[in-house]
Amino acid sequence: MTPEGKRLLNIVILGFGFMFMFTAFQTCGNIEQTVIKSFNSTEFHGSGYTSMAIIYGVFSASNLIAPSVVTVVGPQLSMFFSGLLYSGYIAMFIYPYTWSFYTASVFVGIGAAILWTAQGNVLAINSTDNTIGRNSGIFWALLQFSLFFGNLYIYCAWHGHDHITDKDRQTVFISLTVISLVGCFLFFLIRKPDPEPAPAEASESLLQAESTESSTASSPHSGLCTQALDAFVKACKMFVTKEMLLLSTSIGYTGLELTFYSGVYGTCIGAMTQFGKDAKSLIGISGICIGIGEILGGGVFGMLNKCNRFGRNPVVLLGLITHFVAFYLIFLNIASDAPIAPEAGTDLQAYITPSLGVALLCSFLLGLGDSCFNTQLLSIIGFIFRDNSAPAFAVFKFIQSIMAALAFFYSNYLLLHWQLLILVVMGFLGSMTFFMAEGLAESTRRESDYDSI
Repeated sequence: MTPEGKRLLNIVILGFGFMFMFTAFQTCGNIEQTVIKSFNSTEFHGSGYTSMAIIYGVFSASNLIAPSVVTVVGPQLSMFFSGLLYSGYIAMFIYPYTWSFYTASVFVGIGAAILWTAQGNVLAINSTDNTIGRNSGIFWALLQFSLFFGNLYIYCAWHGHDHITDKDRQTVFISLTVISLVGCFLFFLIRKPDPEPAPAEASESLLQAESTESSTASSPHSGLCTQALDAFVKACKMFVTKEMLLLSTSIGYTGLELTFYSGVYGTCIGAMTQFGKDAKSLIGISGICIGIGEILGGGVFGMLNKCNRFGRNPVVLLGLITHFVAFYLIFLNIASDAPIAPEAGTDLQAYITPSLGVALLCSFLLGLGDSCFNTQLLSIIGFIFRDNSAPAFAVFKFIQSIMAALAFFYSNYLLLHWQLLILVVMGFLGSMTFFMAEGLAESTRRESDYDSI
């Protein structure tokens, strides 16, 4: 197999591993607030929104140490052990206790930081400037198939149920735990890509490698500590670079809308009594529609890589327009108290007669817009910070997760229209700053092309 073929295979395996893991975890996040409301035990007093706030809060803080862990342990083992923590969180719902629920949330937050930093590292080292857009799209499309399969299973398992029994819950979460573990073990199929140094650089690269190996061999513990500290310092310095500061608003917006589409909106649909007694199972259909939008966006704008000649800005602009249309329709179609309604649902009227078709169209638009933003963010960060990919993706996830934690926290209290207003303002600001960052990236590309002449 050619070096390029091996790198592409690594990206595909990476995508399938994440697809299995997040078929379990994203489905879990989508239904957990609804499941918690239906618990038959009075001993459990947890909140799905609070759990997600803890996960993303710890996730954010743990991104400060994640590059050091990935540097010392390696991306493959980092992803495997992090995946085991995800599986443990899902398994907790089989026999839930309040203390285990929140403890598992903390561990998943730590694991998530390491997992996504390692993922960004694997994506970057298996890509070139010409293939980073394509590889980002392939990974994103495969990852978002998780929304399709997981939510299809939920719809089939809960169709016709107006209340989730203990047996229903246990069957679902045992299945999801097994699926997550399959994804963990797929990471062992990823192989180290073959380096392709230029002829003039080959001898220099070899000398550098020999020098590094000899210094590490003479003092292995000192070498690991130095590498870990160096990765941490790079992440801190990268956080205050002009490019990352510009991208931070865009990244923060993806954290807010991640919370909305992955947790809040499904809960809103399940709370709408006007959709009938099958409203709970419609959470699964909503997730499928989100997944279709994510897969379509990842395929068109990433895997096919059709927009390179125009840059990344048109894709981000499309994502912004798509989200604004979705937010407006949700504002009209869903009752304002739906995010915080009790298990019995809400009878409050929306501005129009609630339409299931409109609700599912909004799910699709949320997924499509999210894929537009995320594929382009993965692409631009992989391009600008290719030589320091692990710290760069750690900073990316640090910003995204702290905003997601904030959104899960206020989702416990804010009515729907206030949540939508926050998304509109952040989406507009994030798009404007992305356009500025893309201008800097394009200038860098032109200078690089000129220097190579």
